[in-house]
Amino acid sequence: MHDELIAQAQAWLTEDPDPDTRTELARLIDAEDHAELAARFSGTLQFGTAGLRGELGAGPMRMNRSVVIRAAAGLAAYLRKQGHDNGLVVIGYDARHKSRDFALDTAAVMTGAGLRAAVLPRPLPTPVLAFAIRHLGAVAGVEVTASHNPPRDNGYKVYLGDGSQIVPPADADIAAEIAAVPSLTTVRRPTEGWDTLDDSVLDAYLARTDAVLAKDTPRTARTVYTAMHGVGKDVLLAAFARAGFPEPALVTEQADPDPEFPTVAFPNPEEPGAMDLAFAKARETAPDLIIANDPDADRCAVAVQDGADWRMLRGDEVGALLAAHLVRRGATGTFAESIVSSSLLGRIAEKAGLRHVETLTGFKWIARAEGLRYGYEEALGYCVDPDGVRDKDGITAALLVTELASQLKEEGRTLLDLLDDLAVEHGLHATDQLSVRVQDLSLIAAAMTRLREQPPTELAGLPITRTDDLTQGTADLPPTDGLRYTLDGARVIVRPSGTEPKLKCYLEVVIPVASHTDLPEARAQATALLESIKRDLSTAAGI
Repeated sequence: MHDELIAQAQAWLTEDPDPDTRTELARLIDAEDHAELAARFSGTLQFGTAGLRGELGAGPMRMNRSVVIRAAAGLAAYLRKQGHDNGLVVIGYDARHKSRDFALDTAAVMTGAGLRAAVLPRPLPTPVLAFAIRHLGAVAGVEVTASHNPPRDNGYKVYLGDGSQIVPPADADIAAEIAAVPSLTTVRRPTEGWDTLDDSVLDAYLARTDAVLAKDTPRTARTVYTAMHGVGKDVLLAAFARAGFPEPALVTEQADPDPEFPTVAFPNPEEPGAMDLAFAKARETAPDLIIANDPDADRCAVAVQDGADWRMLRGDEVGALLAAHLVRRGATGTFAESIVSSSLLGRIAEKAGLRHVETLTGFKWIARAEGLRYGYEEALGYCVDPDGVRDKDGITAALLVTELASQLKEEGRTLLDLLDDLAVEHGLHATDQLSVRVQDLSLIAAAMTRLREQPPTELAGLPITRTDDLTQGTADLPPTDGLRYTLDGARVIVRPSGTEPKLKCYLEVVIPVASHTDLPEARAQATALLESIKRDLSTAAGI
């Protein structure tokens, strides 16, 4: 067994084009570190609907140049079978370790396969790549990013020519082509032949951001901004300057790209502590709101002053605020969201006479809603310009929420005042999440099995009136691994995360509210109910 493992590792080593991972693997082989080798050679990183994502390192279970070259070769073979022999593939990348290497390897493989390849000029936000696909008429796009994952991770996200992320069956078809690559020696990788784009694509993206805002709206809201050590700063500042907003006050410690993400445990605005420096800056400068992007700037977080201190708005709160703002501006078309997001969007759309659609989790689904005008999901993702970017976009979302804050400021009001109005109009929709990060993925499968075999009949004393096992699919949704519980005045969805080792439970309670004076009591009631549901759900799932 050990001999076989060493032989596998040595075979991999002979093909590995990267001196860093070659050194790392040679050291493991020399040390006969069987446990570590087994972890890296126990299979291959699976290519799924999020593309690839994993820890950097040597071997087929890690993100490295060998894995990326195979993935690119599989994608190229898939595109050629789709009839795109001379099609353009545009490639973007963030500022993580190895991102540029992976992007250039992809360009080389595409060129070697007879496709045309174009690489963005430097690390840029993911939405710029999503925009570039449609703008340049590409047949596919690749973004090298691990978004808000820990520093040791990287990833590989694939888009097709419509500018949205891949969905089944394309993911399985590409995975089959990757598996069919016999060896890296068969993959042609010329050292030139692709284009490196200039700033004209970025300029076109920035020109497009202007269209997100209405003409002659107030542009007075003052912001604090953090790029969370990612690639958002320059593009966001340029977009804000074009729009005529006051220049954001930067959280300087997090303003520039740094693949080590030194000031945060996880570079995700939702994680505890990630926004502490932004809050400190806001206490110092007293802005109207805080804007944060995640490292690849496709997500947008918003924080506001609430009483004496600052608090992050939930993704569902920002989702409702942007929807209400667009409705007030006379937007038409479909408002779409994922099934784990708040049902408040449906209420807002219904009252405005707009079509409302629920999709599976992820923008690969939301972006495909027919007639899409606005889409969001609770994980801080908002699509406010679907004709330009068929994906979540943290730059244009930041512009739109700052326009809304400016408008409210002129009226002597805040984002919290508008949230209060929405609660009185549609009921208080309070959401929360129970999220469990695991080292051992089998714990997630065990929890899902337990919930299926011993389903709860009530949570927080509320009877469960309906249970949907989403693996069966529904009239509106393709199958996915998840459970949905409908309760009287509440809803719970449980699913494994698609991008992280987490079990995620999404909770929502709806409390009718007669007037603004009833809001404090309704909020207290909602908080208590959510806590009680969390406790009971934890017990039921055994987590």
